[in-house]
Amino acid sequence: MNEWWQSKRRKTRKSKEKKNYSLFELFLDVLFWIPELFLFPFRLVFWLLRGVGRLIADVS
Repeated sequence: MNEWWQSKRRKTRKSKEKKNYSLFELFLDVLFWIPELFLFPFRLVFWLLRGVGRLIADVS
């Protein structure tokens, strides 16, 4: 039982080790987020107008 516990403990410690975040991964994250940052305000306005339109349609 003790050997099993030690091996399990070693495995969980390995999974908790910090992984290096490379410059290439940062670059890819930025490339994925740029379009989202530009499109989100337009989506937000669209959702708000759509919600107000549905509210008005339901009331009338």
